[in-house]
Amino acid sequence: MTLKEEYLNKIDKTRLPKHIAIIMDGNGRWAKQQGKERVYGHQHGVNAVREAAEGAGEIGIKYLTLYAFSTENWNRPKEEVDALMELLVKTIHAETATLNKSKVRLMAIGDLESLPPNCYKELLEAINETSQNNGLTLVLALSYSSRWEIVNAAKKIAEQVKQGKLDVNDINDKVFAANLTTKNIPDPELLIRTSGELRISNFLLWQCAYAEFCFLEKMWPEFKREDLFSAILDFQQRERRFGKTSEQVKI
Repeated sequence: MTLKEEYLNKIDKTRLPKHIAIIMDGNGRWAKQQGKERVYGHQHGVNAVREAAEGAGEIGIKYLTLYAFSTENWNRPKEEVDALMELLVKTIHAETATLNKSKVRLMAIGDLESLPPNCYKELLEAINETSQNNGLTLVLALSYSSRWEIVNAAKKIAEQVKQGKLDVNDINDKVFAANLTTKNIPDPELLIRTSGELRISNFLLWQCAYAEFCFLEKMWPEFKREDLFSAILDFQQRERRFGKTSEQVKI
């Protein structure tokens, strides 16, 4: 029996997390370990994206969000950013047919209009071409940061109050969530981060209020679907109390 089969036999398919988010970290460091430039790691990271998406679809996960590019990443060396954007365009173009074949719907969150025009155009076309698919929803977080998203939501709500469309006393967590870029996406139940770093780096801060965290030592290009299955199995062994006591949860 393979490791993949072992995990699949142990996972309870009736208690899968509906939404898994992944911080894909370690591409650059992995490349340096191979004696290569950082972009080499990003190129090989595409294979890990494929492993994660195919694994999520295989087991029946409904939503998978990948932290692909943060607003802070714009501060990286220009040659690396340019290479990343070029890689993103090529990958989206090359994978759209595969997404359709696998019934994967593509979505994106973040300050998308800040992307280079050709990248933005390719992304919107892929989102449109896969919009009718009813399998896994693959969400790319691009030019995204949670603080940007929260501030943006606050501005939207303030404008609604200013225009008399919303009473300030009616503002609650549901109203706030409805003004986030993830308004049509359920909150993640499981957050995975690779590379051994123990932080969430400005990613889905509001949405991950009650997510379970899983930190992996391996770098993102080394990620396999078996790692996804292992994280899901670990998730299912945890007690999720949401502020209640263990006794209350077990009732």
